[in-house]
Amino acid sequence: MQKRKLGKSGLEVSALGLGCMGMSFSYGPPKDKKEMISLIRTAVERGITFFDTAEVYGPFTNEELVGEALAPLRDRVVIATKFGFDTSVDPRAMKGSGPVLNSRPEHIREVAEASLRRLRTEVIDLFYQHRVDREVPIEDVAGAVKELIREGKVKHFGLSEAGTQTIRRAHAVQPVAAVQNEYSLWFRRPEEGLLPTLEELGIGLVPYSPLGKGFLTGKIGENATFDSTDFRSTLPRFMPEALKANQALVDLLGRIAAQKNATPAQIALAWLLAQKPWIVPIPGTTKLERLDENIGALAVELTAADLREIEEAASIIKVEGARYPEKLEQLTGR
Repeated sequence: MQKRKLGKSGLEVSALGLGCMGMSFSYGPPKDKKEMISLIRTAVERGITFFDTAEVYGPFTNEELVGEALAPLRDRVVIATKFGFDTSVDPRAMKGSGPVLNSRPEHIREVAEASLRRLRTEVIDLFYQHRVDREVPIEDVAGAVKELIREGKVKHFGLSEAGTQTIRRAHAVQPVAAVQNEYSLWFRRPEEGLLPTLEELGIGLVPYSPLGKGFLTGKIGENATFDSTDFRSTLPRFMPEALKANQALVDLLGRIAAQKNATPAQIALAWLLAQKPWIVPIPGTTKLERLDENIGALAVELTAADLREIEEAASIIKVEGARYPEKLEQLTGR
């Protein structure tokens, strides 16, 4: 398995991580626990060392799952989790009036202690602020994590979906190892300011939804429907008219895949990996065959000519539909 370092932090992980959210949360009913534990452990056997979870996934059940799965393999893996939502106020975190944020320093400490118990570990390798809380100065957030690092309860500090000025302010207090952000061929906003900032500061990028929440695999047609427990049922980009319009992007990936004897998903991941050496995507899956397919992306070599071809073709495709409902989009880029 190829390894990558997340910026200048010294945090080395497998070139692909595994996003674990969908095993417990957001993508339909929770999956069978025994099967998911087996899948996570198989991922380690395949060389994956980087696993992503959060207290809000469930809430809490995903951390418990990841903790149980990785406890016997703890010395071989890097576990990332997140704080920043107030699950006591809005247990489902993504319904009603929208999620309630809480990044007060005392709450960050409470979340860290609870996450350590659920993850069955003595230290959190990478602790992200899940969303920026405008009620709490980012310097106070960074200072709280800095204290946890000093105490040996956390190793590295991360931010998720933060704006560039917030990243700079946080980084000045406690070096940020990684920023997690949605990034893929169908969501390229990070290129507008985030990537240059991360490169300047020596911070790694961890793209979530690198396969467009499944769309870039080519397995979701324009007539796809989603269960009410699948949060894609609420996303503008997954409405029928958007799915139909955005099929052009999947067709592009399919053309390149045919040339490379690969799949559209593998081309989408290979494209991301080719952007910067400090980018580590975390595709999620609940199926072993998809895990193996994703890992196969590491063997796909995209030449400069291939990348130019993708760029030129993608530049004339207009992606339709917002990625989030307005209430959730307002929590990003702060």
